[in-house]
Amino acid sequence: MRDLFSQLGDPGRDMAPLAERMRPQTLDEFLGQSEIMGEGSLLRRAIIADRLTSSIFWGPPGSGKTTLASIIAHTTKSEFVKLNAVTSGVADVREVIKSAQDRLKMYSQSTYLLLDECHRWSKAQSDSILPAIEAGTIKFIGSTTENPMICMTPAIVSRCRLFRFEKLSDDDVKTAMLRAISDRERGYGGQSVEIEGEALEHIARVANGDVRAALNALELAVVSTPLNRDASIRITLQIAEQSIQKPVLQMDESLFYDMLSAFCKSLRGSDSDAALAWFARMIKAGVDPRIIVRRTIAHASEDVGMANPMAMLQAVAAYNALEAIGMPEAKLPISQAIVAVCESPKSNSIVMAIDRAMEDAEKGGYQSVPVHLRDTSFAGSGRIGSGVGYKYAHDYPGHYVHQQYAPLDAAGMPYYVPGELGYEAEIHEIRRQKGIE
Repeated sequence: MRDLFSQLGDPGRDMAPLAERMRPQTLDEFLGQSEIMGEGSLLRRAIIADRLTSSIFWGPPGSGKTTLASIIAHTTKSEFVKLNAVTSGVADVREVIKSAQDRLKMYSQSTYLLLDECHRWSKAQSDSILPAIEAGTIKFIGSTTENPMICMTPAIVSRCRLFRFEKLSDDDVKTAMLRAISDRERGYGGQSVEIEGEALEHIARVANGDVRAALNALELAVVSTPLNRDASIRITLQIAEQSIQKPVLQMDESLFYDMLSAFCKSLRGSDSDAALAWFARMIKAGVDPRIIVRRTIAHASEDVGMANPMAMLQAVAAYNALEAIGMPEAKLPISQAIVAVCESPKSNSIVMAIDRAMEDAEKGGYQSVPVHLRDTSFAGSGRIGSGVGYKYAHDYPGHYVHQQYAPLDAAGMPYYVPGELGYEAEIHEIRRQKGIE
């Protein structure tokens, strides 16, 4: 099954897409991922020594996951089998395991199993391979664009080492394109192909780290561009713009939560530009704007609170505007609320206050409500003493009078401790005048 990855000597090789023909064959040709594939890294050493254990390669499309698996297939002395989780079931897995067991007994040769789109496997499918992984019958390599900690069964994840692949840089993508232009065996080195600098930059930028997309665009540009009189091909910016379309941002579950987290932290960090950038990208990717506004409302209390009570009004008004006029018009009041929260003085005193109150309430063992605070709205309340001794605040100077308001058994007070910024600085002064501080 090693020939699933084999390209050299394939009679149909010339008909394969450029991206497939140019797939790196060695570690030296591999682009990017310096953090996990740099000189001396664990993954690189394991591949060179042919000692790679069960692993999951996780990262965006075109970042090199399948390419690295192909390199492993070319360099390992083990058998290499490839399955796709979309089209393979438990029966296919059992067949691979049976062959691997026979191979191990007869030839002492181990087997790698590469599973593309591994996040699509059900729990039953995942469980079918666990004994073989634990026994060392196979070495599992999963390839996925989804976060395995979220979308895969814990049993599989716990038995594998995770390697996260990052999006390739524009320079990496340009390097791959220039290799394809100069390579005489697999690319266009046998032809006279030239690409303008602006065209190269444009394709690399729009490809957004996806080498496959960039090479597909380069191939389209080459095959669709008429030859010049000297039989050369010159790819201009105009041709490049026609050869690659701006991609739609693919929003998987992991990316959604990462971007939402970045948005929330930008609100807390008072960076309006960053918060608006994440807001725009999430909207572009199709995220429900109500989710974004709800988080803005939450952070108006969590990170601003009483330092600027108006931030909450802005956030709630943005939600009402969204319900009233919808998108895209509501992007303006939403943006206004985002900026209001970002630019407000910050305080987490409300969070701390309710956390202390809830912690106190969790202890239980409540005492009765103090008599002077009890309900007096029913007939005969005075006969049982309800409300006796209560002091009506508006009868006193400054409309404030000191008396016991809190539960008698409340031990964690003070709950609310005002911060020093914005309106909370005024709260300190008001409290001082009342003799509370």
